Amino acid sequence: MATSASVSNLFRAAPDSRARPLALARWLECVGLLVVTIVLVGGITRLTESGLSITEWNVVTGILPPLTEAAWQAEFAKYQLTAEYRIESGPAGMDLAAFKFIFFWEWFHRILGRVIGLAFLLPWLVFMLRRAIPQGYDWRLAAMFALICGQGALGWYMVSSGVGESDLTDVSHFRLSAHLLTALFLLAGLVWTARDLRMLVRDPAARPAPLTAGSAVVGAVLFVQLLLGAWVAGLNAGHAAYDWPLMNGRLVPEVDWSSGVIFTLTHDPFLLQFMHRWWAWVAVAALVWLARRVRKNDRFASVAVHTAFGTMVLLGIATVMSGVSLWIAAAHQLVGALTVAATIRAMHSDGLARSEA
Repeated sequence: MATSASVSNLFRAAPDSRARPLALARWLECVGLLVVTIVLVGGITRLTESGLSITEWNVVTGILPPLTEAAWQAEFAKYQLTAEYRIESGPAGMDLAAFKFIFFWEWFHRILGRVIGLAFLLPWLVFMLRRAIPQGYDWRLAAMFALICGQGALGWYMVSSGVGESDLTDVSHFRLSAHLLTALFLLAGLVWTARDLRMLVRDPAARPAPLTAGSAVVGAVLFVQLLLGAWVAGLNAGHAAYDWPLMNGRLVPEVDWSSGVIFTLTHDPFLLQFMHRWWAWVAVAALVWLARRVRKNDRFASVAVHTAFGTMVLLGIATVMSGVSLWIAAAHQLVGALTVAATIRAMHSDGLARSEA
């Protein structure tokens, strides 16, 4: 019993004198940068059709890529069993060199996931052992680590939809959207918690900022836009039309509703690109409102939100008109993650201002 109590004391929340909120905030911000990076690499992985190049999930042995020609041939043979290869890549004449290119992006994406897990876990253990975590923050950090672990499992769940006996030539766009949005939710938690910890540096008695109703609405509007963007990416719907503001010369695209309303709303590439285009302006209006609301108490957040969504809209238009250029589309996804980070900071500032009013 005594031993059990002593172990429990090691992981007890820190008293104010031992808490290190600034160090914790900086650590979470660094992890946030890694999450933004993996969102970018994930976008490149999707755009280069690399996601199904590794057909197994080996947490430990998967760290190293194939090191011999025979090992490369074995991995290529596994990929050749997928529907993507049989229907798309194989008829297009993919050789081993092209396979190595797509393998790299999927492998790099998975390695970054492991790096993020270790970058969170190891410092977290050190902070717990030193009892440097302020009271009330233990559950948040545990929840974020659970999200990181869940992301690995969710990533494999996504990939598994396109391997084995599957007849899909791409991963499920529903699973892809869940994978991306979970990463962005993790980013939001990292940013919000880091902001709360920085408040503790200035005032040890500071309470966490609340989420206001207005900010919640803005978050919901942005969530819809991000969900639509993920579906557009998962269904290659960016290729449905390359002109703007019209779509193939029409303001409203022709849509076949014969498969049912729900199926069409979630699967039709023309309709999804149309909705992603025009819901963007609803998101812009919501973000402008939020940015103006926090301008007096957090000018940096206001400028960051305006800059992020403005850049994202321009890159979205450029993505369409470039025929879904790899690097423009990847930049669009990168700025989407930065827009989430800027929006969360503004939402945090909005809650702080209302709590102090």
